[in-house]
Amino acid sequence: MIGADAIIKCLEAENIEVVFGYPGMAIAPFFNSIRDSSIRPILVRSEQNAAHAASGHARINGKAAVCVVTSGPGATNVITGIATAFADSIPLVCITGQVNSELIGSDVFQEADITGAVESFVKYSYLVKDANDIPRIFKEAFFIANTGRRGPVVIDIPVDVQLATVKNYSYPAEITMRTYKPTVKGHAVQIKKVTGELARAKRPIICVGGGIHLSGAASELRDFAERYQVPVVSTMMGIGALPTRHPLYFGMVGNNGKNYANRALDESDLLIMVGARLADRAVNRPEHITKGKILIHIDVDTAEIGKNAGPTIPLVGDAKQIFHQLRELECELTIKHDDWVTTLENYRETMKRTRTPNPAYVDPAVFIRLLADKMTDDSIYVADVGQNQIWSCTYYIVRGGRFLTSGGMGTMGYALPAAMGAKVAAPDRQVVAVCGDGGFQMSMMELATICQHDIPVKIIVFKNNSLGLVREYQHHAYDDRYSCVDLDGSPDLCQIAAAYGLTFLRLHDMNEAEMMIDSFLANDKSVLMECMIDPLDLVKER
Repeated sequence: MIGADAIIKCLEAENIEVVFGYPGMAIAPFFNSIRDSSIRPILVRSEQNAAHAASGHARINGKAAVCVVTSGPGATNVITGIATAFADSIPLVCITGQVNSELIGSDVFQEADITGAVESFVKYSYLVKDANDIPRIFKEAFFIANTGRRGPVVIDIPVDVQLATVKNYSYPAEITMRTYKPTVKGHAVQIKKVTGELARAKRPIICVGGGIHLSGAASELRDFAERYQVPVVSTMMGIGALPTRHPLYFGMVGNNGKNYANRALDESDLLIMVGARLADRAVNRPEHITKGKILIHIDVDTAEIGKNAGPTIPLVGDAKQIFHQLRELECELTIKHDDWVTTLENYRETMKRTRTPNPAYVDPAVFIRLLADKMTDDSIYVADVGQNQIWSCTYYIVRGGRFLTSGGMGTMGYALPAAMGAKVAAPDRQVVAVCGDGGFQMSMMELATICQHDIPVKIIVFKNNSLGLVREYQHHAYDDRYSCVDLDGSPDLCQIAAAYGLTFLRLHDMNEAEMMIDSFLANDKSVLMECMIDPLDLVKER
């Protein structure tokens, strides 16, 4: 076999059923070999979206997904998608074609040093020099992507290596890397310290981030919180770790979070951070978070612990494993925190903010809640970036499904391709992408992909004819001196939908919202729905 055939066999050994990509001459041998396999190639319309689609697939499937692009501009275009996955710890294996080995470094047509370009936001990268190394490299790549703090791995493969003969192909059953041994189990002494502090605490709170989903620890978190009546808040990436209406869940923290969630965080005497990096968007002043409280920081990545705030008890390990270890010591804990929970319930009831929406437009708060109530329990909601993201985080009701968004990088245009990947991973689940009219125009070319490959994604576009979140910032910071936020010249989405053969719905106000949402969700094909939003509606509740 040749190197390209070996790549396919490696992907088959990893049970990869689909790859998202865009071909070119430097990756042509791979796309020729894939024709003889059962792996489904999905042609995206922009390389960046190949990585976003793989991200959505990985987040629902629970293991590394694959994107494949060619050299030069194909590789450089995918960088934003790789960086987005890295910021949110999403496991990807990104395969890039490269020019002939002997030409590397001579600035030939479509040559780019992709391994050098992505160095700061991949877990690891490979430049394959010998086709016989392909099985080992792919085994290592999937192992690195799927373990520890998950993330993207790049494999750059020159075209001559793809065409070279592989002698005695053998895919490793196991892999051991001397320099990479991620910690999974929490240290027993630190676990004992955690139980000791929890036994003494009067006002404990758990703050969960995206790591809770990556470790598959949502049920363990719920069990722990309910057993000891410990309230839970989340970062943006941790939304859905507990159902939104769970009595112990008190919302998202941070600049755009619930004010009562932030107050709970501030008044706690024991803060248990799980799978969250304590970044500025979740905690406005991380350096002050330890004042007046014990901070326990649980994370699988040693580098994250103490990066932004010094914990009292650092605990390295996988969240799922650590909750199991804590469960084993439950005989030492007979505590409840009912009074503290009652206090927070009172905050939740008395600190609710009110909105004064313009009745001539769609109210995003009411619309999103109505949409959430009508979606299935296991549905997947993918929010883009901008005002639509903040409204979605604030008002979407997660029951038993997932809430996906780009948190760490905040990449506009993420929702549509990520929803596409999520739908491929879970074809029987309802998938809805919610975008602003700015973000949608960054990825609307993928309407062709969902049509070509029959991927029925529901798409909602909040239209206010501006880059809403930037406009809102300019409103507050620059006294309404607006610059480059006007989206005049945007296409008529009714005609865009017709061009792709999609059903189109347009909602002007809330009078017909329920009927239109019912029609939107009942259609078993892709539907594009436009909601007219007041340009003066702000994410900061009034």
